Amino acid sequence: MSPEPDDRLGRLSEQGVAIWLDDLSRRRITSGNLAELVARQRVVGVTTNPTIFQQAIGDGGDYADQLHEMALRGVTVAEAVRMITAADVRDAADILRPTFDVTGGRDGWVSIEVDPRFAHGTEATVAEARHLAWLIDRPNVLIKIPATRAGIEAITEVVGLGISVNVTLIFSLTRYREVMDAYLTGLERARANGLDLSGIHSVASFFVSRLDAEIDKRLDALGTPEAKALRGKAALANARLAYQAYEEFVAAGRWSALENAGANRQRPLWASTGVKNKAYQDTMYVTGLVAPGTVNTMPEATLEAVADHGEITGNTIAGTYEQSRADLDAVAELGIPYAVVVNALETEGIRRFQESWDTLLSAVRGARPRDDRRRA
Repeated sequence: MSPEPDDRLGRLSEQGVAIWLDDLSRRRITSGNLAELVARQRVVGVTTNPTIFQQAIGDGGDYADQLHEMALRGVTVAEAVRMITAADVRDAADILRPTFDVTGGRDGWVSIEVDPRFAHGTEATVAEARHLAWLIDRPNVLIKIPATRAGIEAITEVVGLGISVNVTLIFSLTRYREVMDAYLTGLERARANGLDLSGIHSVASFFVSRLDAEIDKRLDALGTPEAKALRGKAALANARLAYQAYEEFVAAGRWSALENAGANRQRPLWASTGVKNKAYQDTMYVTGLVAPGTVNTMPEATLEAVADHGEITGNTIAGTYEQSRADLDAVAELGIPYAVVVNALETEGIRRFQESWDTLLSAVRGARPRDDRRRA
């Protein structure tokens, strides 16, 4: 069935973009809000991160009784956080299970991130991924692993075990190619271990808006007409070149051999698509990144903006590669080094998630009976 003329989200889906919600809370689950978004707003997946859970648990009372009971049972703060977040992800996965079944596993996914304190430890990340997969025990859950150097090795090991993965915090084109290679190597290990490749899925979360926020700040400091003309261009250019890298990836013989063996493509997922600069169109990181075989995970405000006034005109990535490269080159020519910026964003992204995790642990600790707050 074709979407109605004013069904902008339907037209986006028709272009091959899977719409995922970048948010989750217990209230969203129990109120029926998530089910409503799935039924009415074309939402076919959910992503979470430590900041989302910190806001959900720290700002509301929906978890108070469970936190109190776990404290009485002597559950440590860290394990209480795992159990609570795993429960929310499990319930969300059950809501999305019909989507997962209807699409043959293409959509209907919910993501949960490993403890960000393990971001620079391969073995700890693998152990945490295995534990979360066991704890949640749903076929439509993706374990999020950050694309640090240690994370790259962990991706290969986890995929080799048959666990589906969402690779997060990707900012650079070089790191994205490493992520795709890690996925291939993991699939090859899984095949050598006799696993069914058709049951392994992955997305690669390429962060968008944060690049503009960082580069625009540096352009503003320069203050020249040339610098001002480049504001708001770097993020879309970077993501579009990532899609070019993805096209090259799926055209390669190494991938073709795995696809013939039943492997699923690791879809590009556009993350951080909420517009941070109010001077820009609030849908630009959605409407500017329309291409088949992609995922766009949006905060609810962006989802509503696209539904209300997003201009969906077809594929907006095809034919942009030359201009995208020129835009990034122009930024570099002004003395803003790409490698320095993306490395700084990766470091900052890990730091933010670690801080959110620490705040989450503190919030859970504060909700416990006073005599049990000393437990870690």
